[in-house]
Amino acid sequence: MIYTVTFNPSIDYLVHVDHFKIGEVNRTNSEKILPGGKGINVSIVLNNLGIKSIPFGFIAGFTGQEIKRRIEDDFGIQTHFIKIENGYSRINFKMKSDEESEVNGNGPEINKYHLNEFYQKLDCLEVRDILVLSGSIPKCLSNDIYYRIMDYLKDKEVKVVVDATGDLLLKVLELNPFLIKPNKHELEEMFHVKLFDKKDIIIYGKKLQDMGAKNILISMAGEGAIYICENGKVYMSDAPEGIVKNSVGAGDSMVAGFIAGYMKTESYVHAFRMGVATGSASAFSEELARESEVLNLLNEVHEVEYEY
Repeated sequence: MIYTVTFNPSIDYLVHVDHFKIGEVNRTNSEKILPGGKGINVSIVLNNLGIKSIPFGFIAGFTGQEIKRRIEDDFGIQTHFIKIENGYSRINFKMKSDEESEVNGNGPEINKYHLNEFYQKLDCLEVRDILVLSGSIPKCLSNDIYYRIMDYLKDKEVKVVVDATGDLLLKVLELNPFLIKPNKHELEEMFHVKLFDKKDIIIYGKKLQDMGAKNILISMAGEGAIYICENGKVYMSDAPEGIVKNSVGAGDSMVAGFIAGYMKTESYVHAFRMGVATGSASAFSEELARESEVLNLLNEVHEVEYEY
């Protein structure tokens, strides 16, 4: 079974406004409400690809109930959320106009009792299960929370995927995560460098592997992706051609595609191709990737092995 973790789920309120003007009344051209959170996105895309997963996370108030309802009713995904009695799950406001703007909420306070309940849920994981730790965390949690989760599960031989930035990611490397997915910008921030070409990106991706990560999937937006396999081989792929309509969730979709490809074939190269196709399919759509869209793009993904 695959489990995804979103510590701070959200209701995402997406609007489009023509020529937004500060200080005036503006009218929307379109509106959309979606359940948000990186782990939730992974679960939705996996579901679209025909693979079941169970989202873990914390919800509160009427917004939390709406997040749960939309995931279960709209997508048919069973959730194992922990309910927090005080506060509200956050609402994230995202506006497209001449420029894109976002206002993100804080979410409820997660205390030690909620965390204890979360760890009890982790006890259901078994050998060969996959756990996806994805996204940022609330201010009330320490930046070693992903490390503590992995350490709690270290004797279970669970494959852990980590899609996070900064210390959240760096702290888990010694515990040998199965897969991590930084992007070029995040690599630059972690190592305080400027990366000018793919060779530089591979060098610093390899550093993450030397620090303990088994597989590294590096997204580069329109420039494609680089995959550093646990056997030491490096693969590159250009992005398929298409018109980008919505980049939100593309990275999460790449993670879901990689997992789906690996689950179905246990081929790392096929998993990489699926990751690129799925991330691109989401970028080329107003919504998260669907299986037909992914399969249409899969034939356009051509990986090449990088020669040193």
